[in-house]
Amino acid sequence: MKFTIDATDKGSKARAGVFTTAHGEVQTPIFMPVGTVGTVKAVHQHELVEQVQAEIILGNTYHLYLRPGLEVLEKAGGLHKFNGWEKPLLTDSGGYQVYSLASTRKITEEGVKFQSHIDGSRHLFTPENVMDTQRVIGADIIMAFDECPPYPCEYKYAKRSMHMTHRWLKRCKDHLEKTEPKYGYEQTLFPIVQGSVFPDLRKQSAEAIAAFNCDGNAIGGLSVGEPHEYMYSTTELVCDILPADKPRYLMGVGTPVNILECIALGIDMFDCVMPTRNARHGMLFTSEGIIHIKNLKWSTDFSPIDPNCPAYTSQHHSKAYLRHLFKASELLGSMIASLHNLSFYLWLVQQAREHIIAGTFTEWKAVMVKKLVRKL
Repeated sequence: MKFTIDATDKGSKARAGVFTTAHGEVQTPIFMPVGTVGTVKAVHQHELVEQVQAEIILGNTYHLYLRPGLEVLEKAGGLHKFNGWEKPLLTDSGGYQVYSLASTRKITEEGVKFQSHIDGSRHLFTPENVMDTQRVIGADIIMAFDECPPYPCEYKYAKRSMHMTHRWLKRCKDHLEKTEPKYGYEQTLFPIVQGSVFPDLRKQSAEAIAAFNCDGNAIGGLSVGEPHEYMYSTTELVCDILPADKPRYLMGVGTPVNILECIALGIDMFDCVMPTRNARHGMLFTSEGIIHIKNLKWSTDFSPIDPNCPAYTSQHHSKAYLRHLFKASELLGSMIASLHNLSFYLWLVQQAREHIIAGTFTEWKAVMVKKLVRKL
């Protein structure tokens, strides 16, 4: 995978770049919509391309492994052909889902034994078979198998977990080097920095991950309940250690403000279920602040959802109409809200990129973060 940096911001550590995969180029900073089970919820693939202007999406290894299963995906020729997405694809390792199944899983050096949330069947994820699974899914970027420690956790636990994640990473890389991609194109491994919120562990982990010399690197174990100041201080510490000539991916983050603040710290890639999950509950992110569309105040507001966001849904549907759809429990309400939130996130990172290139990012960010937290 090739990564080039087009511009850096003078007032922060923000940078604008481009990375290239077998399925196309991605301009950074970038937000990646989450397609957990082969679909970004309530959004068609052509809408992701034409309206949201997504350049890369995620698939979830744990969920896709369970359903539709590897046999179906391999027969289809991988997830790209199965769901019709022709642009770059990233898969997580399943480590976070295993973390969230704390009551039904057992972690050992070998890997993680867990029960399916669907039917209770028992399974084992190891660094090796998770690499094989992601090979079958066919992602352009595949994540190393890691353990995501909970927050809060004891230092001793975080340290033990971090070292095991590093040992698992070596097994992941060794196994990938012994195997070939399923569908004739390159698949790139990203390792994951762990260490909870302990600075010395994060430093150790970032140094260990950087030493593997992979084509990109990720930061995991944040946005799991820790205060935002821990997220920012940890991200800054790790970004200062990870190589500057490779993309940095902050996993599972976050709010629009989180994204702008972490771009300023040197992050290039983000993903989060927040824009679609919150949309389904009637919470909209806009350039002027946060809208809870079910509130009565929007019932006769016929202005666009967000006049500053150029997406069709943001410009051509009024707040009053969207509120009506939610109050009437119409499925179209969730669809429009999801399209708007995703379009807004992609617009926001594109604006960030343009301001980095123009040399005005720091000033623009200072204005935007004040607006983005307002409740309208």
